[in-house]
Formats: sequence, C-alpha cells, structure tokens
Amino acid sequence: MLAAVKGIVQGNTVVIQDDDIREFDGAEVIVTVLNYSQKENKKAPVDWDSFVLPSERGKNVDEYMREMRENDRL
Repeated sequence: MLAAVKGIVQGNTVVIQDDDIREFDGAEVIVTVLNYSQKENKKAPVDWDSFVLPSERGKNVDEYMREMRENDRL
C-alpha cells in the first residue's frame, strides 16, 4: 500500500497532522522532501577557458563550419 501525507520536519522528526497515520505505527516508510533547505550551496565557478587550447580554427569557427557544410548535400 502507498500512502502520502503532508508533514513538517522539526529537528529529526517528521510531524504529521493526520490522525489516521497511527494505524501504520511500526511500518517501514519512505520520506520524500519536497522543498530543499534554504541554504545556498554555491559551487565555485569553473574557468572553462583553462581547458581550451587556442587554435586558428577556434578563432574562425563560423568560416570553418561553413567550409565543412558547404558540400554536404547532393
């Protein structure tokens, strides 16, 4: 059986306002958190340019792609 109830997390306890949940006392349950915490977990920005080796082709991408696709149709 699958049951979904609304509750509030207080400390390490989930407080549920529905009295009918008592019939499931001792049952194995899965708790899904619908709202993430308000903490902002910002990652450090990645410098993507540090992974790129500059090349002549990279400077003229539009021209290169035009050359590659120029004769790709019959």
